[in-house]
Amino acid sequence: MAIAQSELLRAGQRRPILKSQTRAGLNKTAFLCHSHRDDKLAEGLQALLAEQGVELYIDWKDASMPPKPNRETASRIQHRIQMCDWFLFLATANSMASRWCPWELGYADGQKQPDRIAVVPTSDSTTTHGNEYMQLYRRVDASSTGQLLWVPAGSYQGQFVRTVPFL
Repeated sequence: MAIAQSELLRAGQRRPILKSQTRAGLNKTAFLCHSHRDDKLAEGLQALLAEQGVELYIDWKDASMPPKPNRETASRIQHRIQMCDWFLFLATANSMASRWCPWELGYADGQKQPDRIAVVPTSDSTTTHGNEYMQLYRRVDASSTGQLLWVPAGSYQGQFVRTVPFL
């Protein structure tokens, strides 16, 4: 089931995890493809994933990124996509209309194994976003208890994000 955008906004209001806490016990990393217009949703997803043992890379929080997008930006994004364990696409109306998001997803598709790419479908008060990709990629869904699940493409059952092995 898609993650409610209202839940992501609530999660983003939680006390932030300090960098030292974030890095200490985490062994999984994910690159977040998203629209910068969805910054609060991205922070909420970051909080939820941190609780599951996943460090989420968000480009606009990276002080080394150029202030305006250019070739260097693209190069750094490509490098980050390669270095992270997972690539996550935060599906919203904004990301679906973005110019950069499809480019990032296409790049990840050519660089990562299919089981390392997932869509994070979201729902607002009227629409579920990300359905276009459900048969192509895994997804991160919320269980009925609020736990995040790593679900194979075309399936309705998955495993808890915190238990996904990466060797």
